[in-house]
Amino acid sequence: MARSPLTLAALATSAVAELDVAQARAHSLRSHGRFDSALLVGRDGRRLIIRVPRSQAAETEQSADLVALRALTIGNRSRLPFDVPQFVGQAPAGGTRAVVYELLAGDTFDADALTGHAGVSGSIGRAIAAIHGLPTAFVGTAGLPQQTAAECRAAAIDVIDRASDTGYLPAAILRRWEQATDDEALWQFPPTVIHGSLSAESFLITDDAVSGILGWAGLSVGDPARDLHWLLAARGREAEAAMSAYSTARQGSDSRITQRAMLYAEMELARWLLHGTATRNQAIVDDAVAMLDGLVENVHSQTMHPLSPATAPVLDLSAVESMLRSTPRGEPRPGNGSAMQTDAYDLSEFRKSEFDDGESDRGARDNGARDNSGRNDSADTGAIDQPRLFHDSEAATGPVDIGATTDDQANTRSSSE
Repeated sequence: MARSPLTLAALATSAVAELDVAQARAHSLRSHGRFDSALLVGRDGRRLIIRVPRSQAAETEQSADLVALRALTIGNRSRLPFDVPQFVGQAPAGGTRAVVYELLAGDTFDADALTGHAGVSGSIGRAIAAIHGLPTAFVGTAGLPQQTAAECRAAAIDVIDRASDTGYLPAAILRRWEQATDDEALWQFPPTVIHGSLSAESFLITDDAVSGILGWAGLSVGDPARDLHWLLAARGREAEAAMSAYSTARQGSDSRITQRAMLYAEMELARWLLHGTATRNQAIVDDAVAMLDGLVENVHSQTMHPLSPATAPVLDLSAVESMLRSTPRGEPRPGNGSAMQTDAYDLSEFRKSEFDDGESDRGARDNGARDNSGRNDSADTGAIDQPRLFHDSEAATGPVDIGATTDDQANTRSSSE
């Protein structure tokens, strides 16, 4: 049973010394979240978020997020042109723990909301570049995952091989992806600090600029292209503006990053297929197969933006956008990035499976290249985060005045946040 805002407010007073809560209301982007969460307003005007995991997978993700936030010290945060969630306190809560954070200013948005907002797109590109510009040493010191370029390649190969083993991956797509992973030049890049879980909803926007970024559980050193592939779900012109701002800020340090980002975007269909087969959900498998068939048609009809010089004709950016927007819309989700502000670690069955699988994104072995048979069965799976597969509208109850009578509370009107 979901915890009420009043119960969460009581937990917050245990977690944060001298906190005097004046108002509390449910703070959620969905009705089936993996966290119970509430927005709290103190009598001094302080605004906080409290979140309590409702599953083991959610608790695991919350723990990873806390490790990442502690690693982002004041010095590291000072290098970023936006705010990062601040941990305030925690308290036991029925076998798990309630965690309290400062509420960050700004609004979340859908990727399609980039349309007509070049300023937002540029700010997003520069924000991602700032993350990738952080010094990598602190990641290892904090015990967070680190992957070499060879390990990132091996992880991609493993996903492709497992998708091929299902028997559902079209030969044309398998060949296209194998040619990309066999292209040595594509995988010659300097690993950087990456957020690891970026989506449109990771970003808080204030006055057409990024004011905060949420959901840091995937913080690691790895392929910077993983933080960019979600942009392919946005409309072309704005996505290109974000990529241009990113490249300018990074001074063209990785000439093939767009092609790897496109490969990761396409491989989301493989991950969706693998999720369907792992959960024995034939509806998901059928959706994935249909989208892979659509990808085949685009591969044979498009000639722009090859993944590698040796590949067959491939998708241009607009075709990838169209393909990604056709991804099945099952249980709605707001995206990993909004999790710190809401209960948004309800990331759908697809996202839950990544944490249920344990350390699937925590270190592919350094096997680097595929053997002569085109397989690399010993490589671990590197997580390539699903773009916005699921959408929903925000639902939240109205504020509950802690000092109100029972009748007053009963009359409180529900409102959308």
